[in-house]
Amino acid sequence: MKKKKRVVYSSDLGKLCPDCRRPEKYCICRERAKDAKPKNTDGIVRVGRSTKGRKGAGVTVVTGLPLSEKDLKALAKKLKAKCGSGGTIKDGVIEIQGEHRDKLVVELEKLGYTVKKSGG
Repeated sequence: MKKKKRVVYSSDLGKLCPDCRRPEKYCICRERAKDAKPKNTDGIVRVGRSTKGRKGAGVTVVTGLPLSEKDLKALAKKLKAKCGSGGTIKDGVIEIQGEHRDKLVVELEKLGYTVKKSGG
């Protein structure tokens, strides 16, 4: 299998980013890393339940956390351990398997967040 060659330097543009292949000055990868915190949060963390696309299996969804990706992963790990179940992070939203809204509301309030239950 032959490897694809990538341009890492262009005499016209200068050094290029290996990920987005744009000039370093216009790299979108670094911009995303800087702006890792979500900007459209209103300061309220919402804890809800979702079954959409899961064949009826419910997950608890935590949205509105004003954290970077790294901090979000650490918080998700802590919350999953507290609930004793698995979960994931998708697009800045923590999903924890099972119905754990009450536990998560209490835990997030202990951490100093303003929390509301959302959904049914």
